[in-house]
Amino acid sequence: MRQVVPGMPRVRSFPDRAAMGAAAAADVAAELRARLAGQDSVRMIFAAAPSQSDMLDRLVAAPGIDWARVTAFHMDEYIGLPPDAPARFANWLDRAVFTRVPFERVHRIDPDAEPATYAKLLAEAPVDLVCLGIGQNGHLAFNDPPVADLDDPFAVKVVELDDTCRQQQVDDGQFPSFADVPTHAVTLTIPRLLDARRLFCVVPGAAKRHAVDRALHAPVSAADPATALRTHPDVTLYLDAEADPRV
Repeated sequence: MRQVVPGMPRVRSFPDRAAMGAAAAADVAAELRARLAGQDSVRMIFAAAPSQSDMLDRLVAAPGIDWARVTAFHMDEYIGLPPDAPARFANWLDRAVFTRVPFERVHRIDPDAEPATYAKLLAEAPVDLVCLGIGQNGHLAFNDPPVADLDDPFAVKVVELDDTCRQQQVDDGQFPSFADVPTHAVTLTIPRLLDARRLFCVVPGAAKRHAVDRALHAPVSAADPATALRTHPDVTLYLDAEADPRV
C-alpha cells in the first residue's frame, strides 16, 4: 500500500456548484497550460458524471489551451449497454467534452474488449492529470467498497457494481430505474488512477457529504476507497457547501 501523506488532499470549498466548477476548471486549465509549455503533449483521464458538468463546461471554454496536444482517456464504462445508449460514459463524455474541443486523440473504453487492451494504451506514457469525483459509497471510478483494492495488480478490470453505486446512477438521472442500471462495468483501478501526476477531484452535493467526510478522516482502506486520495502527493478536492462536512 502507498504511504499515507499527512495533510492530503488540499481542500477548496465554495458556496455553490457554479463557483466550485469555475475554480476547478481554472486550476485544471492552468495546469494544462503549464504542462504544455514544458512538454510536447499531455495525457489526461476524465470521469463521466453529472458532478463534473460545471467544471467541464468552464474547462472547454477556457482560453489558451492547445487541445491538439492533449490525449484523453476515461476511467470507466458500463458493460451491456448499446453503443448509442445516452448513459454510456463514452457518449456522456462526447457530449460534455470529447467533441467540444479538438483533442489530439481520444481513447474510449470498449467494454467488449479485453481490459488489458485499454491498460496498454494507458501505459504507453505517463498520465499527467486526472479529473475525477467521489461516489456516494466512497468509490473512485467504479472501485466500490466490495471490490476496491488499493494495491490492485491490474490497471483496468471488470467489476460488479454494488447496489449503492447502481442506485446513485438512478438518483443522478442517468437511468429510469434501478433495474435498468447495468450490473457490471470496466474500470481503471485505484493504483492506475493514483499513478497520474496530479488529481483534481470535484465533489458537489449533499448526497456526497458523508463520503467526503470518510475520505478525509476514515482510516485509509478499501472499505472507503476515496481515502486512497490521501496517499497521493498532489490532490486537490473541490467541494460546494452542501458536500463540505466542515460547513
